[in-house]
Amino acid sequence: MGVNSAVHEQVTKEKIWTKDFVLICLANFFIFLGFQMTLPTLPLFVNELGGSDQLIGIIVGIFTFSALLLRPYAGHALDSKGRQFVYMTGLAIFVISVASFSYITSIAVLLLMRVVQGVGWGFSTTATGTIATDLIPEKRRGEGMGYFGLSGNIALAFGPALGLQLAGVISFTQLFLICSALGFIAFLLSAKIKYKKVEEAPVKSTTVKFDVFEKTALEPAILLFFITVTFGGIASFLPLYAEEKGIAGIELYFLVFAIFLMVSRTFAGKIYDTRGHIYVFLPGTVLIFVAMLLLSWLPGTTALLIAAGLYGLGFGSVQPALQAWAVNKAPANRKGMANATFFSSFDLGVGLGAIVFGQLAYQFGYAIIYLTAASSVLLSIILYIYLLLRTRARYAES
Repeated sequence: MGVNSAVHEQVTKEKIWTKDFVLICLANFFIFLGFQMTLPTLPLFVNELGGSDQLIGIIVGIFTFSALLLRPYAGHALDSKGRQFVYMTGLAIFVISVASFSYITSIAVLLLMRVVQGVGWGFSTTATGTIATDLIPEKRRGEGMGYFGLSGNIALAFGPALGLQLAGVISFTQLFLICSALGFIAFLLSAKIKYKKVEEAPVKSTTVKFDVFEKTALEPAILLFFITVTFGGIASFLPLYAEEKGIAGIELYFLVFAIFLMVSRTFAGKIYDTRGHIYVFLPGTVLIFVAMLLLSWLPGTTALLIAAGLYGLGFGSVQPALQAWAVNKAPANRKGMANATFFSSFDLGVGLGAIVFGQLAYQFGYAIIYLTAASSVLLSIILYIYLLLRTRARYAES
């Protein structure tokens, strides 16, 4: 009886698909669906309000910078005040801010509410990643984070295309109210989750006042930054770039990207768990690099969709592996800060990418965006190889 109980307990501990894990995946799906529907439609909304490419970049970027500034506080709050408080507060702010877009008639007010939206997004996404890692067994964290990522990827498969389709048949007022309602569904689902109690810091007196990142998560976070720069260029300007070149299929781009992203989630996490990040990071970044080169060339719809598939496979492999790497290295009482550090790099990459690419598009056209993005990915590959060689040299010395 005792042996059977021990075996049953071990199986339970290793189980990924618990009720709470399903709930956090569903909540994540709905908040991401609402977010992804606004992603390609906001540039169109800014155009309708009379904004330029530069303003589009700033409006996309200001959102990520406000999220970036709040993530360290969110990380501390997760580790001190608890997961539920941070997550539900973030969801509430996000829902209210997106609903406000329905009544905005000036770019100045839109900028202000994008800052507020970024606060909600920074809180909720930092929390949801931490909640997911709480619920996944440590030995299956790479695999589990891959499955968790699928919830956002499925939203990505339908969100941008659905948003663009709805923008053609309903008003922006109705569109943003629908996006806000999806966030409210996430809020209701999150109320049913049983959250893990926070870990107490072993020695409180050693906590430094200037604490805005988790140092053990810095390496994967910096690598992520150079990769997510590419996301800023795609999210902000690809629909406008395709329209300028007269290329059809931009809705299909997001669908193909998301499908291949989901495919990568089914195997990349397992490879990370069994072989390590080297077998995931290098192949994934090479695929992203090739995708950026294709987009800079962009002769037609076929190249657009091939780039979507390559980018989906690459990004879908690299992102959860880097997140699992960041969280696994962090102490038990610093998992929230590790996720905050990781997503801060995500925000910084997207935000800087959108703003810099907005200036580049204004001066040189859209194609230069993707050549610059390819250079950023190449930098991440070089930096990764350097870190790998440095780590191996340390092991050889010891």
